Order: sequence, then structure tokens, then C-alpha cells
Amino acid sequence: MLEAEIGERLDRLLARHLPGLSRSRTKALIESGAVSAAGATIEEASFRVKPGQTFAIEIPETVEAEPEPQALPLDVVHEDPEVIVVNKPAGLVVHPAPGNPDSTLVNALLAHCGSELTGIGGVGRPGIVHRLDKDTSGLLVAAKTQRAQDALVTQFTARSIARRYYALVWGRPRPTEGEIVADIGRHPQNRKKMAVVARNGKAATTRYRVLASYAEGAVSLVECRLLTGRTHQIRVHMTHLGHPLLGDPLYGRAKPALLQRLPRPAQERVTALGRQALHAKSLGFEHPASGEMLYFESELSDDLKGLITCLESI
Repeated sequence: MLEAEIGERLDRLLARHLPGLSRSRTKALIESGAVSAAGATIEEASFRVKPGQTFAIEIPETVEAEPEPQALPLDVVHEDPEVIVVNKPAGLVVHPAPGNPDSTLVNALLAHCGSELTGIGGVGRPGIVHRLDKDTSGLLVAAKTQRAQDALVTQFTARSIARRYYALVWGRPRPTEGEIVADIGRHPQNRKKMAVVARNGKAATTRYRVLASYAEGAVSLVECRLLTGRTHQIRVHMTHLGHPLLGDPLYGRAKPALLQRLPRPAQERVTALGRQALHAKSLGFEHPASGEMLYFESELSDDLKGLITCLESI
């Protein structure tokens, strides 16, 4: 303990020395009797630290609650005894997590598939082998059996799954077709973001192709094909290229000069997006049981279709 820490509140001291725990979490642990000094339990978060004291803290294991079935609307593109392919709307979280404990795609699949989920890892649940960000729309496949789960994971690992995305980005990428090869890791300053990093990142490759440009290159429609599947990969890679996605609240900083080149109706649509302009357009994979190659395409979501129609009219 540093001399400057003498007399400090216990919850503040523990939070600083245990970066994986927030101050509210350390306070809750103290008040639950999980912290002691010299064998004596301390239950006051405001306890003032004394010289030479050491503290023991027991952090209970986190037990994940099993998600419950919820009858939510599902746009099912394909379903058979092994797999289900859905067209996910923007705003739907794929898997329960802190902050989104329910009303997720997994909850919806549990209700929709019911007894057809024969058990993955010994549990009757859908096998989520890839994810889409909450505000990314488009195609996603989930396994209904352990066999399908294993086969799809193998295909994703081997990079044999065909995934094609449509993104609306600021500006016109040059060259208009290319490959972005840049490792992705946690942003060094903002832990909520990912970034292209020089060290301790994971290999990531995105192939892109400009399909159309609007308003003299202020906005472009870009097709992206993933060779890897890193968190926020397309959003990070396109930002790294200098062409962030429209509406992206995390990476897509507004480009005022380009926005002003759009007519007011298009400006209003961009401002109203409220999410990154990204859609999982197509998905192809080998069926886990039959070996048949399956390929699916989805229509762009209404908000992106409306924006493109508006841009085309310029």
C-alpha cells in the first residue's frame, strides 16, 4: 500500500488495484461480506484504509443464466432439421449478455425451434457459430444439432464460408477494388472499440469492391467479403482505409464536408439512420448433413434501401 492511499475508501482502493472490477462491483462485494482484513469481515464500502493493512477478497464465479424462450418475430430464410438461416433486423442482439439479458435472437430461436434443438454441448440450445453486431442487419446461420455446430465451426475456421456484406461509406475508396490486410485488436485508449494494431492483434483480411458512388463521390456503396471474422472487422478496416461507414456511432465520425454535398433529403436520411450502414447480403456454406452447397441472398433493409434510392436520385 502506498502512503498516499492511507485513509482512502476501501471500495475505491480495491477498484484501482483490481482493474477487472468496477467500483460499484467492489462496493457490492464488500457489502456482501466478500472482503476481509486479518480474518475480520469488512462490510462497509466507506471503510478507511489503515497503514499496513492487507485485504482478502473472494470473488464468486459468474454463473450465466440459461436464456429463456421468447416468442419474437423471426424472418426465417431457410430451415431444416440441422440448420436455420434468418434475416436479422438491425437492433436485435444475437446472444444474451450483460445489458441485454433477453429479447435476443437466441431467445427467439429457443421459442421457434423448441424440441428440434437436439442438444449442443449437452444443452438444448441453438449453436451460434458467427455473430452480427446488434445494429448490423442481414443473414445469419445457427446450428440446431451438435453435428451441424461442429461442421459449421470447421467451415468458419477453414474460411470456406462465403460472406458478402453491403456497406455505405463516406467518400470513394481508391483503388475501387482491393484487399485490406491489417491486424485487429482492442483499441489502446478506448476498450469499447477495436482498432488496427501493430502488436498483439489478430490477423484480419477484408476484400472490398466499390459498386456505386453518389453525389460526386461523397458516398459509396461497397461490397465487402470477409476472409476472417474479427469483431467489428468491416467497420474497423473501412475506417482504417479512410472511409468509415455512414451512421456508425463508434467508428464513423461525421464527414461534414461530404455530408454538405448531399441534398437535404439525403442528409436527413443519413442523420436518421442511427446505426452503421451495414448489411449481411449473402451467405454460403456446405450443408452439415447432405454436403450440398447452400447459398442465400437477402434484400437490403428498408432504411438502407430508402437511403440508396434517395442517393440514386441525385
